Amino acid sequence: MNPLVLVIDDNEGVRTALSVLFSVHDLPCITAATVEDGLEMLESHPVGLVVQDMNFSEDTTSGKEGVALFHTIRERHPDLPVILLTAWTHLETAVELVRAGAADYLAKPWDDNKLIATARNLLELGEATERGRQAARSRRADRARLETAHDLCGTVFESTAMQELIGVATRVAPADVPILITGPNGAGKEKFADIIHANSSVADGPYIKVNVGALPADLMEAELFGAEAGAYTGASKARVGRFEAADGGTLFLDEIGNLSLDGQAKLLRVLQTGEYQRLGSSKTNRVTVRVVSATNADLPAEVEAGRFREDLYYRLNVIEIAVPPLRDRPDDILPLAYHFLENGVALDADAEAALLAHPWSGNVRELENSIRRASLLASDKSISAGDLGLPVQRPATVNGTGEPDEQAIRTALDDAHGVVARAARDLGLSRQALYRRMEKFGIHK
Repeated sequence: MNPLVLVIDDNEGVRTALSVLFSVHDLPCITAATVEDGLEMLESHPVGLVVQDMNFSEDTTSGKEGVALFHTIRERHPDLPVILLTAWTHLETAVELVRAGAADYLAKPWDDNKLIATARNLLELGEATERGRQAARSRRADRARLETAHDLCGTVFESTAMQELIGVATRVAPADVPILITGPNGAGKEKFADIIHANSSVADGPYIKVNVGALPADLMEAELFGAEAGAYTGASKARVGRFEAADGGTLFLDEIGNLSLDGQAKLLRVLQTGEYQRLGSSKTNRVTVRVVSATNADLPAEVEAGRFREDLYYRLNVIEIAVPPLRDRPDDILPLAYHFLENGVALDADAEAALLAHPWSGNVRELENSIRRASLLASDKSISAGDLGLPVQRPATVNGTGEPDEQAIRTALDDAHGVVARAARDLGLSRQALYRRMEKFGIHK
């Protein structure tokens, strides 16, 4: 059922005019003549927006009844938007109520077009918010099922993208196939490797991690496959390679794109046959290892350039898990930030807004460093935006005045998928201020 507009006004002419106006614009409307009737209708009807008068007595100067009604609605239904209809004598009071949480105010006689545009936007926002809540409830239920059935290795997430990827990781973990994890540095690729091992058929076996990108080229082969004593300068005794150490378990090869072509050929042989030779030895050894690899490189482009073997790429990439950058999963930013907090400190509202506005080119690693640094430097138990030391993100403006222009507003709305509250946050405006600018520029979602 579509949400209703509830008009609460003791003037029959106003109620009739607004009822007709909303009906003409396909916005279902119900009306109440008294405060008591209005509050009763709130409890018995699916109201999505209240339009209330500021005066319900013969004393047209006080507006006390309207103020009391607004606060009662806020107390009982804190998320329900309220538009105030006010005479000029109550204008200052209406402004105060907007600061207290009212969605907007309109002076009588009202502008029909502005009222309809504001009402429609608020109803759409409410519906989007409710859809978001339902989706969040569904995600929480799915997450609870994931956490009950699988070991998620303490991974912190709220976004749909991460939940879907973790679902994939847990489904493919028991299969004895190589998995390639791709994504930018700091996005959390190693966490997925942890999840895959923890939920694999070899979870009780060894779990060996090696950062291929950090290995010197002349020692890479010895590190991976081992070496006999005297195989190279300084090799005074036999060396166990990472494959041998991971026998019966999982070997995680991070930054696999940095492996030399010679190393790639030997890795391919191990994957194909399960056999390898230590450096300096002709003896063939066998291992049973689950290989999970990761890279921030564009391996198809590396294949095209001749720097990565095509046959190895397809051998490693039986299953690919592509981890998105943090900027593409903003729902994870605040949960991760609170996870990284130290010393009992909290984030104030401005700090949260700054975190959500920052692009996080360094991904989760950059976020963790920012939060841990701010936790140490904060002067009290609350971190402010200034404590984070993040550059200020400014929207496009007109003539450098700081006022968002029409294109900036349209872009913000597009980026926020039409959710006015999110667009307003990105523009550095209140929701009410954005609505007024949308009306000024004739922008309708």
